[in-house]
Formats: sequence, structure tokens, C-alpha cells
Amino acid sequence: MKRNITILSIVVVAIVAILAWNLFARSDSKEANPSGTSPSAADAKPIVGSAAPAFALSSLDDSVTYEVGGKRGKVLIVNFWASWCWPCEQEAPDLIKLYEKYKDSVDLYAVNATKYDTVRGAKDFVKEQKLPFPVMMDKEGQAGSAYKVFSYPISFIVDRDGIVRDRIEGPQSLEKWAEMLDPLVSGTSS
Repeated sequence: MKRNITILSIVVVAIVAILAWNLFARSDSKEANPSGTSPSAADAKPIVGSAAPAFALSSLDDSVTYEVGGKRGKVLIVNFWASWCWPCEQEAPDLIKLYEKYKDSVDLYAVNATKYDTVRGAKDFVKEQKLPFPVMMDKEGQAGSAYKVFSYPISFIVDRDGIVRDRIEGPQSLEKWAEMLDPLVSGTSS
């Protein structure tokens, strides 16, 4: 009987915590968005054709700082993910293949949503998935906020001029990635 009461207490506390979290998140979003409407992908910045927001984040082991923003020598994919995100886990093998195929002409930066994740979870995910590309830690959530990331995974393709060319929500097939990247890599995009 004591065990059942303990379990029931834990469930009630968890439900209350979730409700409080949602209420807090809703009040924050109303301050940022007084109309009370939820932002859609079309309304979210950065929009396609706008400058990619600049940020600098440390690598997983804090040994390197990576910067995004402005002109660069390669096309860039900025991928936001979390270790608890099942679609992120499903996407990882394709991102590895994508990186291997395009690594001479495309940089791929994986930005962990560390503010909503754990460093240990991120490190375990990277180790399990054997991610070969740079992984950055967004510990304060600044990059995610600048890119208006509301779900995971979400990726942005940024051209050599620092302009967002695509906002991609959820995993994509390798064929779809190729359709988006090939024109930018070859220089034939408009």
C-alpha cells in the first residue's frame, strides 16, 4: 500500500510540474508574442532569404569555438538537435552520410539544445551515433532562440554569403537534401 501511495505521489507531482512548465512557457510566449497566436514556421525568423543570425558556441569538449554568421568559404548546414529526441536519432545516420558526401563543399554544425538537454546525454548521443562533424553546445539557448527553434530536429542551410536558403523541420531523405544542396554547392542557385 505504501508503495502505491509513493508511486501515485510521484505521478501527481510530475503532472503538476508539467502543467506548471506549460503555464510558464505560455506566459513567456505571450510576452514575446502579444497576439497570443503561436508562431508558425512561415512566421519564424530567420526566414529564407534573410541573413543567418550570428553566434559562437563551444564544441562538446570546450576545446574549439565555432562561429556562424556572415560570408564563408562553404555552404553551411546548422542542425539543432537533442539527445532525447527520437527523430534526431533517426536522422543521425543520414546526416553522417550527408557529411561524408559533401564534406569538401559543405560544413555541417550540429547544435545540441543543451539548455533543454544534458551535457552527458549529448556526449552519449554523439558517442553512440559516432557523429564525425562538429558538435556545439547551446548551453544558454541563445542560438536556438536566434533561430526560433521550437522543435527538434530542425536544420538551416546557409549559403556562402551567409543567407538562409532553407529551413528544414524534421528528418529529410538524402534525395531531398541533395535537391537542396546541389544547386548551392555548384553555384547554380538563384
